[in-house]
Amino acid sequence: MNRIDWTGAVRIIRSVYPPIDLFEDIAAPEDWPLLISAEQKTNPRLMETIGNLDLIPPDRRVGGQGASYLMAPFTHTSTDRPSRFSDGRRGVLYVASDFETAVYETIHHHARFMAATAQPAGWTSQFRELVLDVHAELYDLRGQGADALLNPDSYQAAQRFGAAVRAAGGEGVAYPSVRGEGDCAGLFFPDLADPPVQGRHLDYHWNGTTVDLIRDAGNGTVFRVD
Repeated sequence: MNRIDWTGAVRIIRSVYPPIDLFEDIAAPEDWPLLISAEQKTNPRLMETIGNLDLIPPDRRVGGQGASYLMAPFTHTSTDRPSRFSDGRRGVLYVASDFETAVYETIHHHARFMAATAQPAGWTSQFRELVLDVHAELYDLRGQGADALLNPDSYQAAQRFGAAVRAAGGEGVAYPSVRGEGDCAGLFFPDLADPPVQGRHLDYHWNGTTVDLIRDAGNGTVFRVD
């Protein structure tokens, strides 16, 4: 295990996902079950927005401004959306140590979706940059030569490893990015990061094969992806 203290770490998500009011509200996390019970009487679709809150232990939940971006990856899980360190049944909050690494990680996954669905070329989707600090004791794969766990095309070994770390009481994994030059962390609980501050809005350009351009939606600056 190594102590990870990253200031200004970056997570990039699709802008289509709005904040979840319950997590952003002033109510303390311990009051959420009562609020949910009351709200469900008039809003039967509430749980579609909140997701499965039972997947997060009560003492690991976070609330307040920006909490949605920490909580949502753990309450909205599905085996249809596996990731490197989870088969989709449990959530993981993935964070990059720097902006460029976060961009390369999201480009990879966005390009796979665009190719699989045969999307036409053009400016396609808007993303938002989240800037946050990470403070956690994580199982550290950096410098370990863990090639099987860092396979760029297969997550099976890494998912088994993630399950073993979680079962042993571990809180997550730090590892070198296989897409960019920086590092990444997969956090198993939302309270291992401070609530993020929203940074830039980014547009991704799909050329029919890959994401080749990124545009800062705020000032129009365009960056070419090497």
